[in-house]
Amino acid sequence: MKTIHEQIESVQREIGMRQRVYKKWTADGKMTQEKAIHEIACMECVLRTLTQVRNSQPWPREPRP
Repeated sequence: MKTIHEQIESVQREIGMRQRVYKKWTADGKMTQEKAIHEIACMECVLRTLTQVRNSQPWPREPRP
């Protein structure tokens, strides 16, 4: 099981990757702008949900490396 903190970091990376990749895909005609906006918005909602869950509960601190 991955921690809530790891999940949030992963979703943040995914959003960044999608922003970069979808920009090229829309320019190349592989994806519509509307679909790209929708997919990124969905991932941003996932991030907000995870952040709300994290902020609503007393989670253990992340171990220091």
